[in-house]
Amino acid sequence: MASATVLKALDALATGRIVLVYDADGREEETDMVIASQHITSQAIRTMRKEAGGLICTTADSKIQEALGLPFLSEIFKDMGAKFPVMDELIPDDIPYDVKSAFGITINHRKTFTGITDNDRSLTIKEFSNLAREAVSKEDGWGKKELGKGFRAPGHVHLLNASQRILETRFGHTELSTALVIMAGLVPSATVCEMMGDDGNALPKAEAIAYAEENGQVFLEGSDIVSAWKGFRMR
Repeated sequence: MASATVLKALDALATGRIVLVYDADGREEETDMVIASQHITSQAIRTMRKEAGGLICTTADSKIQEALGLPFLSEIFKDMGAKFPVMDELIPDDIPYDVKSAFGITINHRKTFTGITDNDRSLTIKEFSNLAREAVSKEDGWGKKELGKGFRAPGHVHLLNASQRILETRFGHTELSTALVIMAGLVPSATVCEMMGDDGNALPKAEAIAYAEENGQVFLEGSDIVSAWKGFRMR
């Protein structure tokens, strides 16, 4: 049974609002702004850019990854090693808080100009979400072709690939936010951005909680999401 806080967060996401998600003490110890990708707007991008300040990224669950043929960036780098040996030296095998990077490719929609403006990024994310929704129900190969028709890479929207078994082997913001939008019955893609402090570090948890209270937003602990997800998967 999901907690009252999780239920409030699911309602907020379903209606296009931002929620705040803290991963865990002893992990990154960061709070991310999270919004459902299908509800992204240029105003939401502006809020993340100005009031969070981290890297704006868009997640994809395993079904989206399969339908669109989305690789992990580390896999691409590894395959490049024969031609560019330096890439073998850059493999991220020493991440202090995790076993694998969630980073995938970066994209721009082909109708964007530079791709970095609030309008451009919201367009890219919205169209990615629309394509993802359709691709998971189509025959194999359709989504891969459509991705190339509609998008170019590299771009200014960073994709994050959720682990295949969400919240079983990895417990990062990629999985936490993706689990939330799935539980909310939305396209399994969330857009996230880390909240930064003014001291050069991540925004302290207490300050993130205060920000949520001041702005009428839901603040969630990662453990609350993990518990709700376990119940959701058992239904």
